[in-house]
Amino acid sequence: MKDLHSSLSVAAAINAATLTDDSTPVAIDLRGHDGAEIILAIGAGGITFTSTNRIEFILTHSDDDSSYEAVTAADLLGVPTVGEGGIVKALVEAHATAAVYRFGYVGTKRYLKLLAALEGTHATGTPIAGLVIRGHGRINPQADQA
Repeated sequence: MKDLHSSLSVAAAINAATLTDDSTPVAIDLRGHDGAEIILAIGAGGITFTSTNRIEFILTHSDDDSSYEAVTAADLLGVPTVGEGGIVKALVEAHATAAVYRFGYVGTKRYLKLLAALEGTHATGTPIAGLVIRGHGRINPQADQA
């Protein structure tokens, strides 16, 4: 059986924090990997989300880490639709219980950026973390990440 651990590497797209404002997106380099899984870990909402007071998770991709464009539904697995500008998940109603969401990236670009965009008023923050699990590494084993 192939060793799963040795063929994966993990990068933080959104560092675990309680957010009251937008996250700062970082470029995740997929070089040397043939796939990626994006994980959103979202705690109980600090506010009751509405169409005005919401959090949108926006995924963009790039060939050159300079010019980013929104992903489309064709670039992802596990997401039935992608909203305008690359919205892959939107919190627009009460989120009283922590939950984890995942979707696969099957696009062809080298770089990904994930943004948590907080719209409206968020006086009480919401715990959020975003990870990119890079898979199908072409050179294995991948380095351990302690």
